[in-house]
Amino acid sequence: MTAQARPRTATRWALLLGIALALPWLSACRPAAETASVDAAGLRNAAAERPIDAIHVLRDRLLARDGAGFARVALPPGLHAQVETAWRSGRSTWPLQELPLDGDIPRMLTALQEPDAAKGLMTSFRSQFAGADGDIDQAVRTLVVFGRGYLQKDPDYSEEQRKHIDQVMLALGDWALAAPLSDPVRAQHLFSALAATATRTGVDGRRANADFARLGMTASLGRLSRFYGTLLTQMRLQYGLDFDASLRSLHVSLAQQTGDTARLRLDYVLAGRPITAIVPVVRIDGHWYLADYVNDARRSLAGHSAATPAAGRKS
Repeated sequence: MTAQARPRTATRWALLLGIALALPWLSACRPAAETASVDAAGLRNAAAERPIDAIHVLRDRLLARDGAGFARVALPPGLHAQVETAWRSGRSTWPLQELPLDGDIPRMLTALQEPDAAKGLMTSFRSQFAGADGDIDQAVRTLVVFGRGYLQKDPDYSEEQRKHIDQVMLALGDWALAAPLSDPVRAQHLFSALAATATRTGVDGRRANADFARLGMTASLGRLSRFYGTLLTQMRLQYGLDFDASLRSLHVSLAQQTGDTARLRLDYVLAGRPITAIVPVVRIDGHWYLADYVNDARRSLAGHSAATPAAGRKS
């Protein structure tokens, strides 16, 4: 990627990430700042004893901005240990695949870690987006139409997944049309905060995979949690997209249970719209886990990413 292309690409990431961000967290969600990380023993004690707790324990770790704790309660202890080992050998980076644009994390960090990154991003922003409300609105509408069309055609999505993600796309499309995405003052705050946090992660975007292997899963997720926490905070402060409020609005109920499998109904509010989803959970060694996360983690051990996109797995 050329030096000129870097700011342009990073600018688009920042503006469109608000739409992308919601898709993967909706069955478990992502951070706000409430409690500090707890130790491993405490997290084991917090493992889900009821089907609905499979969501509650994940939500709590996300609200604590505790990526390492999230990974620990998301998987049975034995599988978690296997994934931790696989990180060290570079075979797995689960649960990063559950994040939007997971394959672009190194490039995003690289762009934000460039000297005077915020200045370069703002130069690109002013030339492409400042005051371009009509162009941005058209881009948002195109994204929503394309995304909904793709969703209906992709055979990897179940009908329940389609219904869920379609609701999300409409909610985020409405938010994006109303948000001040072309405001350069807000963009300056966003880029400055992200650039500062990206530098402090201690993960070099140019050699991110090597750093992930060196640090291991627990340390890597701890460092990236701060970056994603800053991103979500800025999305709330600058553009009014409050994922923390969505997390806190989450209501979980048992829709169906048959032995060691169950289906949960999730109800929450996203960008002012009520959203409903059905997600599968599974009981392993007496505790309940989100089935998609368990399956994805197992696949990652074989060096395979999940068969469906991150958004598709989250409903």
